[in-house]
Amino acid sequence: MTDLTRQRCQPLEGHAAMTPDQIAQHLASAPGWTLVDGAIQKRFDFADYHRTMAFINAVAWIAHAEDHHPDIAFGYNRCTVRFNTHSVGGISVNDFICAAKVDALLA
Repeated sequence: MTDLTRQRCQPLEGHAAMTPDQIAQHLASAPGWTLVDGAIQKRFDFADYHRTMAFINAVAWIAHAEDHHPDIAFGYNRCTVRFNTHSVGGISVNDFICAAKVDALLA
């Protein structure tokens, strides 16, 4: 997914969501990301609360920069990040661009 880290999210109003085959192809290049209830998601584990919160703040910065905002659930030492694209009613390349950038935080 390294090529996706160099891309920027684009407005997709009026575009179609990815097909199941397109999603499967992208997931094959996105270790740890899975399709769950119409979103791609990944769980991240950390040593403590401070590292978890630092990661969440970094994800928030990416979301702001890309204008593409995930759902985030977290606890003391874990965080689950979920992306989907409301404007297309499913999954889009923007979700995979942001997933790649989130993964790059820990590379």
